[in-house]
Amino acid sequence: MLSSQAFLLFLTAALLVAITPGPGIFYIVARTLAGGRTEGLASSVGLGLGGLVHVLGGALGVSALIMASAEAFTVLKIAGATYLIWLGVKTWGEAHIVAPAEVPTTGARRALREGIVVEALNPKTAGFFLAFIPQFIDPTAGVATQFVVLGLISVTLNTGVDLIVTHWATRARAGLAKRPTFIARTRQASGAVMCGLGATLLVARRAS
Repeated sequence: MLSSQAFLLFLTAALLVAITPGPGIFYIVARTLAGGRTEGLASSVGLGLGGLVHVLGGALGVSALIMASAEAFTVLKIAGATYLIWLGVKTWGEAHIVAPAEVPTTGARRALREGIVVEALNPKTAGFFLAFIPQFIDPTAGVATQFVVLGLISVTLNTGVDLIVTHWATRARAGLAKRPTFIARTRQASGAVMCGLGATLLVARRAS
């Protein structure tokens, strides 16, 4: 199994990765600004559960097969990008200029489900786990078990950061919500961010 020094190195690296702004953090900010604290929290948990899909897939070798196949990678990439863009267009379309209390919200259950799907359909997450975690695995011990344990830690750190981001995004939203059209405008901005993330995923390339 991992030595204490190797484990500490992994924790440091995983924490640095978690706090580095990326698509996941931008997605959480967009969902929180659009739907408030409840949807932000649900989306954070959803992304975490979606990340577990890749952890289990990596441990079972499924993610490695997907990353090795150009066709499978492309299918998963297009599905994930299309879903994100659809969410963005839908969010933009629902951003009517109305009183804040009247702005439609997605709801926690649906935000949770959408978070899971967005992350589970992201092949870049699979590629990240396959490139990052094996560097810290002891090949003489249970490789699959180590992959799952380190993957769970990484997902937990990522989710913890997402929850903190949700808190601050909620405060920002509350501070500006007195403006009559603010929430509607933020929903439009959130929709644009989601479309942008989908477009970025669409042009992502498989690691060679």
